[in-house]
Amino acid sequence: MLSRTAEKLFWIARHMERAENMARLLEVGARISLLPTVQGYRSEWDSLLQASGTADGFARKYGDPVARNIESYLFFDRDNPSSVASCLTHARENARIVRTALTTQVWDALNIAFQELGQLERTPRSELELTRLTDWVTRTAAVVRGAIMATLLRNDGFDFLNLGYALERADATARLIDVKYYVLLPRVEFVGSGLDNYQWMTLLRALSLHRAFHWSYAGDITARKIADFLILNPQNPRALITSTEAINAALDRIALAYGRQTESQTRARAMMSTLSGADVEQIFDEGMHDFISRFIGDVALLSGQIWEDYLTGDVR
Repeated sequence: MLSRTAEKLFWIARHMERAENMARLLEVGARISLLPTVQGYRSEWDSLLQASGTADGFARKYGDPVARNIESYLFFDRDNPSSVASCLTHARENARIVRTALTTQVWDALNIAFQELGQLERTPRSELELTRLTDWVTRTAAVVRGAIMATLLRNDGFDFLNLGYALERADATARLIDVKYYVLLPRVEFVGSGLDNYQWMTLLRALSLHRAFHWSYAGDITARKIADFLILNPQNPRALITSTEAINAALDRIALAYGRQTESQTRARAMMSTLSGADVEQIFDEGMHDFISRFIGDVALLSGQIWEDYLTGDVR
């Protein structure tokens, strides 16, 4: 497969996953903003900009973090390359370029999403509730992913799509954990409090993992149980360890198809080894923010290595 095609497939997946996670991030902010209690050292809405890495761009355009402006910036604003609108547009454009590498069902799902986005953009904001927007994004992302899983050949193109999905999901889940633990909790003495646990449960609901958590853990809800679920539990489809395992599986399939190992495999295996050898007590001893920041950095380094190994020349 030419690196140009591999790159477009890789970024279709990353943009679709990023759009979904941006919607989930907005839902986290909206839910936590309803809490009638003390705020963290940043407001819950400002924390979304910090978590998504868009704070500087927002500040240049809007200034103070007003909720309505943040919603617009993270969902509709084309000046924000990580907004839902930008991500869906980029995904559809990449799909158009590599149309022959996709089935009709995948192309139709992406194209319909783009058309529906246009209808939403033409609707007055006063008529659009945030929950309607976030629900639409999660449904759309599920339709696209379902079409990919149901209709595409299990070839290298499929592997590059899965690699993009897994990388983006790993990064996004880590950022969501960080915004909860490091940004929203007012002071360290609130760890383990009712506020702490409520914010954790809000995060689980936004990730559609509330019921799955209760299936996995009995007894009281604690920060350590939820952290274990979101980071180390391989049964959780959005856990960091599950995403890292998916990254390794996709890279191993690509390496097998091309008959060569790369530095990308080495980095991905090191990430998997770190997570496999960790337990939640070690993570809390190190500091949740420090652990998550290191993981996000590792994902970024791996993304750059994948670019060098596979997406800058002919991939054979």
